[in-house]
Amino acid sequence: MYSLVTCSNCNTQLQPPPGTRSIRCAICSAITDIGGGSGGGYAPPPSYGHQHHHQAMSPYHHAPPGPPPAHGRKKAVICAISYKNSGCELKGCINDAKCMRYMLINKLHFPESNVLMLTEEENDPYRIPTKKNMRMAMFWLVQGCQPGDSLLFHYSGHGSQQVNHSGEELDGYDETLCPLDFQTEGMIVDDEINNTLVKPLPHGVRLHAIIDACHSGTVLDLPYLCRMTRSGHYEWEDHGPESGAWKGTCGGEVISFSGCDDHQTSADTAALSKITSTGAMTFSFIQAIEHGQGATYGSILNSMRSTIGKTGGLTQEPQLTSCEPFDVYTKPFCL
Repeated sequence: MYSLVTCSNCNTQLQPPPGTRSIRCAICSAITDIGGGSGGGYAPPPSYGHQHHHQAMSPYHHAPPGPPPAHGRKKAVICAISYKNSGCELKGCINDAKCMRYMLINKLHFPESNVLMLTEEENDPYRIPTKKNMRMAMFWLVQGCQPGDSLLFHYSGHGSQQVNHSGEELDGYDETLCPLDFQTEGMIVDDEINNTLVKPLPHGVRLHAIIDACHSGTVLDLPYLCRMTRSGHYEWEDHGPESGAWKGTCGGEVISFSGCDDHQTSADTAALSKITSTGAMTFSFIQAIEHGQGATYGSILNSMRSTIGKTGGLTQEPQLTSCEPFDVYTKPFCL
């Protein structure tokens, strides 16, 4: 568990990104000096490697300005990567990000200042979806969260797998996200995503993840997967590691929709919108919400699968995972 620091102004508990020397409070915007190194009482986790001196200041000093409500805040990170001018370029991811942002702000009442966009089109260099910036954004999302807060992480881009050597994965593979610079800096592995977004969440905080990527079924490494048939019958599948290491939260709630099962690929296609390319998963998720099929998690999942299935050429099956099992047809979906 990473060390926390206390805001020098409002005493909010903050979780600094690794290697940072100061941090801006997302509640009151005051800057708190951490002191750097071991003298400040904060040591970056070893998996993050060495931080160069010129990179030590946290780029997330542009946290949402002004004091939001003490409880019930809505906060989102939207990350979309097109890998432009590369051999693995995607056409629909930036469209996914723009559509998701519009829905969050205009339909679901997320404050515009609380929606952090990471795409190649951003002017701020810290909002380009590199591995380092994606890590910082995930820390920012959960930083200072309080009971009543609703958080959302949306990713549209490439996903992959790599061999798991610890025996914690049922299929023998870790699922990964591919930052813009993954070919030089490496991928972000599901264990790290779980450690950053899932494990720190306290009681009363809710996080939804919307992951539009290949091999994304269990990319948050959550302990339960909803195994649903085409007729809508479901049962929860235990994906807890044999080692017994807990992959859940510190009392919070995490639920993830993903584009496909771990062994499947997710489509980047114009077959659904008929106008422009989109991620099939993101398109079908937004359609479910906007067409009145977003009452429960089960209704959303069935709607997504139905929308994708109607194309005839797509075989991916969106998945639902959670930190705890629940009745998908009675639990209300709420962002």
